[in-house]
Amino acid sequence: MRVLGVDPGLTRCGLGVVDGLPGRRVQLVAVGVATSAPTLDVDQRLLVIERRIEEWLEEHAPDTVAVERVFAQHNVRTVMGTAQVAGLAMVAAARRRIPVALHTPSEVKAAVTGSGRADKPQVQTMVARLLRLEAVPRPADAADALALAICHLWRPAGALGAPERPGSALTPAQRAWAAAEQAARR
Repeated sequence: MRVLGVDPGLTRCGLGVVDGLPGRRVQLVAVGVATSAPTLDVDQRLLVIERRIEEWLEEHAPDTVAVERVFAQHNVRTVMGTAQVAGLAMVAAARRRIPVALHTPSEVKAAVTGSGRADKPQVQTMVARLLRLEAVPRPADAADALALAICHLWRPAGALGAPERPGSALTPAQRAWAAAEQAARR
């Protein structure tokens, strides 16, 4: 299964494509960011981002698009731009009849690190480790997009309506994180 992760943002929109199967190793396909200049009018900035998302959909032909669920922030301008870009990604996928999934930041952190309260460096480090990369993807938006794609692939059993299996509530990353924590305590 191929997943395009989208970390929406008006200045930088993270894009990451990962191949894998639920509970299996994941493989990096592509990572990058779509950028728009703050000097442009908002409609033109959205057009620039939308074109890049369309190019990624065309080039990588994902089976699913995973988008970060926008949550209320203190800065209304920031949340508006983020929500607008998230909407662009969803519409672009819908145009191609590609399913879209929304994941909260804490869901993504928990799937990738084992903790919904992990900080950005922890998420970035685990993304690099899980994808066997020599360096953490930069900028952070790119790593976040990859984390979204991994999260979608590694949702616990039952997330897609599949029956829950005993002991399957943790993702592979969560199990690895827990094992590392236990080893560190010894």
